[in-house]
Amino acid sequence: MKPNFFCVIALALASMAIGSASADEVQVAVAANFTAPMKKLAADFEKSSGYTTALSYGATGKFYAQIKNGAPFDILLAADDKTPERLEKEGLAVPGSRFTYAIGKLVLWSARPGYVDDQGAVLKKGNFSHIALANPKLAPYGAAAVEVMTKLGLIALLKPEFVQGEDIGQTYQFVSTGNAELGFVALSQVYRDGKFNSGSGWIVPTNLYSPIRQDAVLLAQGKANPAAAALLKYLKSDKARAIIKAYGYGF
Repeated sequence: MKPNFFCVIALALASMAIGSASADEVQVAVAANFTAPMKKLAADFEKSSGYTTALSYGATGKFYAQIKNGAPFDILLAADDKTPERLEKEGLAVPGSRFTYAIGKLVLWSARPGYVDDQGAVLKKGNFSHIALANPKLAPYGAAAVEVMTKLGLIALLKPEFVQGEDIGQTYQFVSTGNAELGFVALSQVYRDGKFNSGSGWIVPTNLYSPIRQDAVLLAQGKANPAAAALLKYLKSDKARAIIKAYGYGF
């Protein structure tokens, strides 16, 4: 009997330890465009709060499907405002927890210095073989890119040259590696503190596409998680907003 008793005690203690660890960690699904700022935000949040973060990056559309199928995320940082709203209506997110953490900006970018002019005239010249964009059915930045080319009257001309990334992260890889001469990516991927990190780009005027409002929402899974509540509060702080702004986002 004694060995069984001690086994029960050991299992109970292990369960308590696992519960304690999970209570100190927040699982976050992060839109691919927000990868760079989120890494910096997470490091600062962990240092100041004592909580830890487990971050997954990808397309908002895919995260929606995963959450619907029971993925154990506590928070979604989406690339749009429609997906968090939808999750809220479907009972998969906490009502009233949704807020806009950033407004994204689109840029036509090339890894080659001087290749993209600051007016985007390179699009009309058409002297390139591939132009990358994120899948417009899954990624808001891809939908915005299609909207821009449509408004410019260039969609029919450029469509044969499209190379679609699964998300904005893969789209950036196509351009940064030279597999596509240029492409529409998130400004945050190539911009920091008022200038391009490399290459050349045209920051697309915001009147050419619908605002990319990126909303955060507390998911049902994270309702009772103090680490999740702390992270959402942190994202609204002046310090977090300064970091987000440095990557070219608006509010």
